[in-house]
Amino acid sequence: MAQNSAEALRWLMKAADRGFASAQNNLGYLYEHGRGTPQDHAQAAKWYRDAAEQGYAHAQNNLGVLYETGQGLARDPAQARKWFREAADRGLAVAQYNLGAMCESGQGAPKDYAEARRWFRAAADQNSASAQFGLGVLYDKGCGVEQDSTEAAKWYRKAADQGDAAAQLNLGILYYRGRAVPQDYVEGHKWLNLAASRFLPSEAEKRDRAIRSRDILAKKMIPSQIAEAQRLAREWKPR
Repeated sequence: MAQNSAEALRWLMKAADRGFASAQNNLGYLYEHGRGTPQDHAQAAKWYRDAAEQGYAHAQNNLGVLYETGQGLARDPAQARKWFREAADRGLAVAQYNLGAMCESGQGAPKDYAEARRWFRAAADQNSASAQFGLGVLYDKGCGVEQDSTEAAKWYRKAADQGDAAAQLNLGILYYRGRAVPQDYVEGHKWLNLAASRFLPSEAEKRDRAIRSRDILAKKMIPSQIAEAQRLAREWKPR
């Protein structure tokens, strides 16, 4: 694998030096992740920038991420937002989501929930689970839109069906409480169980919330309901 990455690096370097934007972006990726070469965020930023300045959307988004995290160059939320916007305007869903998240959190500019909704919706319509979840949260809280639990549930469901753990958690709680969806303990337990199994180790607090909610719900259920919920969780597959 390392040999293949080193070979890829040599060929990409030749193409990147000749100005091919896709090669420059891919070369930046190898430097960013240390594939075939020692990890070097400064070199990653250099190659991403070369491709980004040619209008290559993936490189624009990647450069935005480096500005957002401060890897390889000084952290600069305004620059991150600028490059996310460049890529978002070119229709790149991940950049649309990233821009929406910055609008929601107020990084690089004041909070703007209406703009967050706009960009989340653009990415959600391209089937971005993260954006679908983000859109659900805006409707759930009434940020930038009129509060609408039914619309929130719709977007949570779309993201949950793709395997987004946070959406599965929120959807499970909606079924548990019967808010915006018919109360259904089996469905609630299923989604909470799935969420608990899918959160990353770095998301322990969210995972623990899913487990606590599932276990509280289980106390209201009879054994056959719990067995059915567990069966549904085992058989579930992302769409």
